[in-house]
Amino acid sequence: MKSKAYRAIAVNQIHLDRLLQRQEALVHAGLDVGKDYILCVLRWAGHDFERPWRCRNPADLACLAQTLQRLAQGRRLVVALEPTGTYGDALRQALQRAGLMVHRVSPKAAADYAEIFDGVPSQHDGKDAAVVAELAAQGRSWPWPLVLPSETEQELAYQVEWLEGQRRQTQLWYGRLEALLSRHWPEATALLPLTSGVLRRCLVRYGGPRGLAEDGRAAERLFRWGKGLLSRDKAEALVASARQTAGVLSGRWDEERLRRYAQQVQDALQQHRQARRRLRQLASTQPIIQAMGMVVGPVTACVLWVELGNPQDYHCGAAYRKAMGLNLKERSSGRWQGQLKISKRGSSVVRRWLYLAALRGVRQEPVRSWYVRQKTQRRGVAKPALVGVMRKLALALYRVGGRGEPFDRAQLFPSLTAGSTASVDAGVGKKS
Repeated sequence: MKSKAYRAIAVNQIHLDRLLQRQEALVHAGLDVGKDYILCVLRWAGHDFERPWRCRNPADLACLAQTLQRLAQGRRLVVALEPTGTYGDALRQALQRAGLMVHRVSPKAAADYAEIFDGVPSQHDGKDAAVVAELAAQGRSWPWPLVLPSETEQELAYQVEWLEGQRRQTQLWYGRLEALLSRHWPEATALLPLTSGVLRRCLVRYGGPRGLAEDGRAAERLFRWGKGLLSRDKAEALVASARQTAGVLSGRWDEERLRRYAQQVQDALQQHRQARRRLRQLASTQPIIQAMGMVVGPVTACVLWVELGNPQDYHCGAAYRKAMGLNLKERSSGRWQGQLKISKRGSSVVRRWLYLAALRGVRQEPVRSWYVRQKTQRRGVAKPALVGVMRKLALALYRVGGRGEPFDRAQLFPSLTAGSTASVDAGVGKKS
């Protein structure tokens, strides 16, 4: 590329006469999408690049689509871009309406190729667009049509996003509650866990230890709130701790904070339960999600559907597992052999829900016997064994959801039986 090759010109100032006269039958357009601007670089045959075009996002989207549409007349034009959240959705819609072929390029591949492209490890918008065009020309891109979701899929995405949002809010308010209780009532969390419903209701009503200590019927009320899960001795001990607490004396606004934070936790948990209930209802109407729910539960199956899409869109189980970030990576050199680890690419939400599903799975046979044996071999380290179960569950989800096969736990874990003597690696074996 020549000097100042990345100097951009506005897309509405481009004269296409020279470009339309070119005889190449194939041209690739690489796009770098930003919130305010989009840069487009054309790549012709023989590593011949045009200067970047600058397009205002979204003001010039129609102009860019029309320009590329004219350029595609009489030749094959492939438009490639990286997935950039929602900033590029309006662009994809404009390109698709113009009848253009849209491809997707991996952001990791574009970042790794930046120095190979021109020998300089710098990255900026113009160069990124050129790199995307180059990777598309090398065949390292995939078709990326914009498919509008159905009403059910829209509600699934809404409920999953709301579920995750309420979970994060719950963790936030729990953290603030724990900090205030450690200051004003440290004995409370020693008697009841922070997640106790009785403790939350106590804080919502009294706002701290002082109000509880002043209530003569507090122990009876706490026992009634416990609904048989809280003993009278524990209720009386909690009241006694409020009367004799070593915590810092709380003022009016300290109590108001405790009351408000506890109420926020209550509200978030209620919203969380409602979202889970609705997801179960939606899963019962979708055959593929319902089948996946037999493996990991209906709510987890809904999360996987929203984050990863339909498993039938993947060509094999390994590709589906790779999209979860559960494929293995290795860093070894010479005599030094590094440990195999999962790549952790993609959505962390998927791995968290699948991890919880694995925790539930190891409570049942035949997984439990294998899990205990693996922990013993690793001196009590459980995480590699759980990762191995996650990788197995990922393949099972593909076979059930992608191929329509019935789920059989015994067939899924043929080597994870109580009588098996074969040593199976937890998360790094070739069969995991």
